[in-house]
Amino acid sequence: MLWTRLPLYGLSKPSTGGWKPLLFDGGAFHLKGTAELARAWLVLRLCAWPPLVTHGLAVQAWSQRLLGSRLSGALLRASFYGQFVAGETAEEVRGCVEQLKALGLLPLLAVPTEEEPDSTAKTSEAWYEGNLNTMLRCVDWSRALVDTSGAARNSLMQLKVTALTSIQLCKELSAWIQRPASSSELSPERLAEAMESGKNLQLSYLSAEQNHHLQASLSRLHRVAQHARAQHVRLLVDAEYTFINPALSLFVAALAARWNRPEEGGPWVWNTYQAYLKGTHTRLERDAEAAHRAGLAFGVKLVRGAYLDKERALTQLHGKEDCVQPDYEATSRSYSRCLELMLRRVSQHGPLCHLMVASHNEESVRQATKRMWELGIPLDGPVCFGQLLGMCDHVSLALGQAGYVVYKSIPYGCLEEVIPYLIRRAQENRSVLQGVRREQALLGRELWRRLLGRKA
Repeated sequence: MLWTRLPLYGLSKPSTGGWKPLLFDGGAFHLKGTAELARAWLVLRLCAWPPLVTHGLAVQAWSQRLLGSRLSGALLRASFYGQFVAGETAEEVRGCVEQLKALGLLPLLAVPTEEEPDSTAKTSEAWYEGNLNTMLRCVDWSRALVDTSGAARNSLMQLKVTALTSIQLCKELSAWIQRPASSSELSPERLAEAMESGKNLQLSYLSAEQNHHLQASLSRLHRVAQHARAQHVRLLVDAEYTFINPALSLFVAALAARWNRPEEGGPWVWNTYQAYLKGTHTRLERDAEAAHRAGLAFGVKLVRGAYLDKERALTQLHGKEDCVQPDYEATSRSYSRCLELMLRRVSQHGPLCHLMVASHNEESVRQATKRMWELGIPLDGPVCFGQLLGMCDHVSLALGQAGYVVYKSIPYGCLEEVIPYLIRRAQENRSVLQGVRREQALLGRELWRRLLGRKA
């Protein structure tokens, strides 16, 4: 059983009254139409079937050859695309967002553009510049789609760094950062200065071409952050694979040094922390304290993590120590510790510390909401929740109806671009997809109730 309370902030002890029970039992499904629930039940059942996830790209190609592009596309739009994607045009995305808002939920737009680690496709500055324009447009859409008049109604969007800079460069930088005597050439302050001034960096261990690409990448990141700040949109930078995460964190730290100053009204740039990695709690504690000492606001999106299988395969391939938690239970304990750390910091530092509890796990959400009550953190304060569009609606809807701030991560774009992106995400989130049986059961129960004409 989950509880909410009246929004009282700054309490040292929990209130003795105002508690109301909140159950994740699918009771909020009455807010959705029957056709929508039926599609969700069918799609989630298919996503929980491992062969379909494993061979998703091959199934898509086979479907196009057998049925033709038009019919195959129509089936995808009526099923997977319709379930997990906001749409392609501004009008379609707006329609999806209006539906979410009617349910008490907010959008977290995600551009499905990235460079894959095992991709053989050639990328160029022109490709990254095109992605920059897409990111700037996403900032505009994020601002236009959310009414920010309320204290908690922040416009947020996801930012994938590997859409703006190459994975190879990130690998080179990460390797240098992880050396015992890491070079001072890679300080966040130096990168922040290069971002703002536009003066070329010349790192001694990079080639002339790599230095040029680094400067262009820094310029792109700066332009997105600058535009996001002007439009009052907060950037949630996605974490990726461990072999490039040090470079991504360096970029975030450089952006934070410029845009997370208290006088800017930050944090405008948030980093993502993956609880399935063994060192996450230590790193989170270190980064939070460093931001505090520097007088910076601190924003965190806390996730369990999505790359477990690939991370294990990579560490075995290179003979390195396994960096991921041994099992799901250990990951949950890690998530719980990180969550407790951040909630305490939010209660101590208020608006200078923001947190998104990005989780589909009911126990994690229960912990977060109960600790918010105990620590005196208001429902409309600097803590919000996040789940994927089309999944975990029994949790999202219950939270939204109770007054918590809930965002749904919504990719958008054309069918040809988004479906491969969704398949990759499904392959990386197998544990999440295997865990949707409870949601399927709740959906089935609600559909059966409607079929029999019973009252809720």
